[in-house]
Amino acid sequence: MNPVDAAAELIAGGFRRLVSGDPEGQPEWVRELEYGSNTGYFGPGSAAWAVHGSLPTLVGGIRALLVQALHPAALAGVQEHSRYEEDALGRLAGTTQWLTVVTFGDTSQADRECARVRGLHRRVRGVYDADGIERPYSASDPDLLRWVHVAFTDSFLATHRVWGGPIPGGEDAYVREWAKAGELVGVDDPPRSVAELDEQMAGFAPVLRRSPASERTVYFIRQAPLPLPARPPYAVLFAGAVATLPAEQRRLLALPAVPLALARPAVGTLLGAMGAILGRQSPSQRNARRRAARLDVI
Repeated sequence: MNPVDAAAELIAGGFRRLVSGDPEGQPEWVRELEYGSNTGYFGPGSAAWAVHGSLPTLVGGIRALLVQALHPAALAGVQEHSRYEEDALGRLAGTTQWLTVVTFGDTSQADRECARVRGLHRRVRGVYDADGIERPYSASDPDLLRWVHVAFTDSFLATHRVWGGPIPGGEDAYVREWAKAGELVGVDDPPRSVAELDEQMAGFAPVLRRSPASERTVYFIRQAPLPLPARPPYAVLFAGAVATLPAEQRRLLALPAVPLALARPAVGTLLGAMGAILGRQSPSQRNARRRAARLDVI
């Protein structure tokens, strides 16, 4: 292997270890994606594969965390029941596992992963302050589950719209397909079109607010405890996430405006370089495609 290829492999391995939480960069759940009895809830050629198999998800993930921090009940659940400040990378690895297995796994793997998440949700409950009034919250509450789902879907779609390629069937297909993932974790009647997604997002506007807790969370996301070499590229991804936020959400998050005209080329160049290093497909995608190819032969 020549020095350039060796350096690229070293960087790629470090990135995969970072997002997967596995010392080898390919945990057991990734290897298991090669096996199974069907192509999964989506499969090759689906809108979900196209969106979640592309690097703009890195920007979308940051954006989703920022948006979700605007809901006081969702924020209380994270702050009181997760170790995100002590183990931010561990929480990232857990979210990555859910997204990847549900997208690329077979249906039994996706079902088990969603059962794991629902089990975690059942333990997340408490009270939060709503303008001086204590209100109960539960991560299994249908309304709260809906908020997390629509914030996630909206963010991944918004960032793919700027930096991603064509989506098979268009944006409505992605929203419609990913509604299945929402249902698997308990969301009632998730949006199935961009119009429904926009409508449900707008319905949460009266609940969203800025608070000392959201300010601390935004600061933490902005200054994520990453290895030193990862911090400059992360700053570019963060700027891209902010650039795609609606003005009102950005105001509530107390974030400065980032012109998309500046963020678009900067993030695009970074994602292009990362794609050249990481390759066109992640190990998860390659394993899922091997499974699909074997099933076609059988």
